[in-house]
Amino acid sequence: MKIVLFGPPGVGKGTYASSLKTIYNLAHISTGDLFRENIKHQTELGKKAKAFIDAGKLVPDEITISMLKYRISADDTKKGFMLDGFPRTIPQAEALDTLIDVDAVLSFEAAEQTILKRVEGRRICRKCGMIYHTKNKPPLEEGVCDTCGGEVYQREDERRDVFEMRIKAYNEQTRPLIGYYDKKNILYRIDANTDMNNPEFHVIDDCRKILDKYLRNYNRDSTNVEEIKDKK
Repeated sequence: MKIVLFGPPGVGKGTYASSLKTIYNLAHISTGDLFRENIKHQTELGKKAKAFIDAGKLVPDEITISMLKYRISADDTKKGFMLDGFPRTIPQAEALDTLIDVDAVLSFEAAEQTILKRVEGRRICRKCGMIYHTKNKPPLEEGVCDTCGGEVYQREDERRDVFEMRIKAYNEQTRPLIGYYDKKNILYRIDANTDMNNPEFHVIDDCRKILDKYLRNYNRDSTNVEEIKDKK
């Protein structure tokens, strides 16, 4: 399966991807990770991307797409993969269409105020990446990771002022992709308003209802998406 995870910043795509990766044995491909890995290993593409990032400019689509093209050829993508953070614009979606046939787009949707409350309280361990929340899941000792003892901090891009700019950019540049994929009849809307720490949290269950149908469809060697798509 080739899946696109879609939704505004802070909606929880990374959290959902972590669970779905384990359930379906799919590679999780984040554009942020792609940039970091290529820059860390000083690949030619990484050097080009870093030059734009250091200058405060957006990395051109052709560089991002070249990184993605190389990544999806890796062995761990043979059973399928999830794209997280790409595409962000209509031109990127059109470019992606020349590389792969997307099976399903899971659009995680939540009210902006709900997302803002989550993000404002979110903290992360600088060492191991463990995620905390000041209200829902604080570390036992303030500022110290329960797992590794690393520093627990707030990411710069999750400060309220910065985050509000990210939401604005999403609404202007990325939200139009909902219509793009809806016309292809592969868009599935997932209600992500429920608190992740609430026992009534059913986001992953809703994802499984959709993806299990695709998996059964693959096992039947069928490609008729209309046959398995839920009515909206």
